[in-house]
Amino acid sequence: MDSVDTQVLKMAAEWIRGGHRAVLGTVVRTWGSAPRPLGALVAIRADGQIVGSVSGGCIEDDLIDRIRAGAMELAAPQRVKYGISAEEANRFGLPCGGTLELVLEPLSAFSQIDALLERVSAGQQTARRLDLRSGAVTLSEGKGYDALTVDETALVSVHGPRWRLLIIGAGQLAQYVAEMALALDYQVLVCDPRVEYADIWPVAGTSLLRTMPDDTVTDCRPDAHMAVIALTHDPKLDDLALMEALRSDAFYVGAIGSQRNQEKRKERLKEFGVSDAQLARLHGPVGLKNGARTPPEIAVAILAELTAEKYGYRIATPVALAPAGSTYSRP
Repeated sequence: MDSVDTQVLKMAAEWIRGGHRAVLGTVVRTWGSAPRPLGALVAIRADGQIVGSVSGGCIEDDLIDRIRAGAMELAAPQRVKYGISAEEANRFGLPCGGTLELVLEPLSAFSQIDALLERVSAGQQTARRLDLRSGAVTLSEGKGYDALTVDETALVSVHGPRWRLLIIGAGQLAQYVAEMALALDYQVLVCDPRVEYADIWPVAGTSLLRTMPDDTVTDCRPDAHMAVIALTHDPKLDDLALMEALRSDAFYVGAIGSQRNQEKRKERLKEFGVSDAQLARLHGPVGLKNGARTPPEIAVAILAELTAEKYGYRIATPVALAPAGSTYSRP
């Protein structure tokens, strides 16, 4: 499953190969409550076909109208602002007077979209520099967690994974978590030394590691842009990973298992010198408590909690409106 940005770039590349005229729009600045983040992409073909989004739809509609009318047959990149006045904010659906600025880039075979996609599919973080005067594009290796930058001469956008997720275990639940994490633009690493699981791991775009979990965590050097989730149900594997992950700078550490099993796990980890403060960082049972039962539902709960932690949100413990095991029907 591709990330949203990758889907936009793949379609843009297909249009270029097909000889279509198209424009790539990138959100480069926002003010107020803008609907999309920096770096959000939209590609629009000359006949009005569109992929991606920079707003709730109103700005896209305006861009389509302008492109169809031939008003955007650009010779070089152009900067466009939306929502500067209250009237425009209302017209373009920007909440609370929000404003955003786009760089609109005419696409061609020299835009290096195919080369960019090749690097990203290989797991390489890549910086794409667009000269705002000439439209020339150069690609270079990304430097960790670079953010988008723009000035009067160039737009530098960063593509490829800037966040990492290490999953311990290659079972069925791990497959769903990995697929969803890829769509959220994580670099996904999967560690499982058990041949019966590792030999049939099916998720393309991930890196499979067969080393022992504690060695794997140590080798990965988890930082504030990495999460570690233990999903094997085997204490010999999960505990090894958690022991190292809880001592690291990982922004999220989680483990599957019931509340009772989590308490037993914490007692075992204490015996290996894990402190109470470190244990307090453990998300277990892993994921938002939303009644999830099937592997795909549990994966959704895990990625939802991971996303909340990533952006600094703590979700309150939910209140069950129906008995455990039943399906809630709204009155």
